[in-house]
Amino acid sequence: MSLYFLCFILFCVGLYCLLRKRNIIKIIIGLGIIEYSVNMFLILIGYRTNGRAPIFARNQEISNMVDPLPQALCLTTIVIGLSITLLVVGLAVRIYEKYGTFDITKIRRLKG
Repeated sequence: MSLYFLCFILFCVGLYCLLRKRNIIKIIIGLGIIEYSVNMFLILIGYRTNGRAPIFARNQEISNMVDPLPQALCLTTIVIGLSITLLVVGLAVRIYEKYGTFDITKIRRLKG
């Protein structure tokens, strides 16, 4: 139960970075922290104590196997998270080229 709480704390740290920081790079790091906490939560959902790999064989019983679905979801979120991170970093580079700063408050003042 404490591991789920630690995932929640990590998610809250990432959400704090996403909502309260003014630098675009720090916002991107907060987005990455949120992604890692969600991946860790998915792995914890599928974990079983003394679990076996979900490989089917004729002489094995289907008992105490680890659930493979959260592992597949975690791999999918890693790929999607990487593409989102690359997109946001590309946008940050273009914003820096246009405005010369990563500070959101200065960019909002230049809007006109």
